Amino acid sequence: MSPVRRCSRTACGRPAVATLTYVYADSTAVLGPLATYAEPHCYDLCAEHSERLTAPRGWEVVRLLDASAPARPSGDDLEALANAVREAARPQERAAEAGGGARAADPRQVARRGHLRVLRSPDN
Repeated sequence: MSPVRRCSRTACGRPAVATLTYVYADSTAVLGPLATYAEPHCYDLCAEHSERLTAPRGWEVVRLLDASAPARPSGDDLEALANAVREAARPQERAAEAGGGARAADPRQVARRGHLRVLRSPDN
């Protein structure tokens, strides 16, 4: 017997990552992190089946977040990343705005392209 729990869906052999339970009194399906041990009235699901889970009409699906799982990037995260890349592409404007226009040049610096610098070897 394999120590890794498998998805409960028929013909799916992928490892389970989430546990599905039903609260019949509230017409709710609860999908949460993989339970510590297998329960007889719970279903272990793989990542694909847990993402595609739908409930019967009139039922609600509650998805509990796993605190140990890495968070997916949100729209705000992606926008912040895009803004940081745009800002890095304009180093001269950023330095002038910050009052760094009168900075002394590094004597080891040979060339500069964007945020990257080419330095002389310390042996020379």
